[in-house]
Amino acid sequence: MEKLQKTLQEWQDMLDPAQYQVCRLKGTERPFSGKYNATTTDGVYHCICCHEPLFDSQTKFDAGCGWPSFYAPIADNAMIEIRDVSHGMIRTEVTCGKCDAHLGHVFPDGPPPTGLRYCINSVCLDLVPR
Repeated sequence: MEKLQKTLQEWQDMLDPAQYQVCRLKGTERPFSGKYNATTTDGVYHCICCHEPLFDSQTKFDAGCGWPSFYAPIADNAMIEIRDVSHGMIRTEVTCGKCDAHLGHVFPDGPPPTGLRYCINSVCLDLVPR
């Protein structure tokens, strides 16, 4: 996949402050505050920064954690996993495979068939209904 690269200023000009804070500065939104946490709309979730498809709504489930959760990305190259040792924890960060936007983290406590829980910030996503 060809990478999309912009300067931080270009990202800041393009994104709203919350999107910029999470996607480019690796922030997080408060639990249960995101617009997609409880949605059940059928469609495809795209990266807010580059519009690359990331998740199909058919893989979304209610993990009760306060963020939209999915058990699988839409494609193997949709995201990159990075070891994250910030905040005194060892986690796996997930970023967009095309533009490197911070999306959230993946945990090994999800449902079958993968056993994974991709815990993603709503502000990073744009849901395109089917």
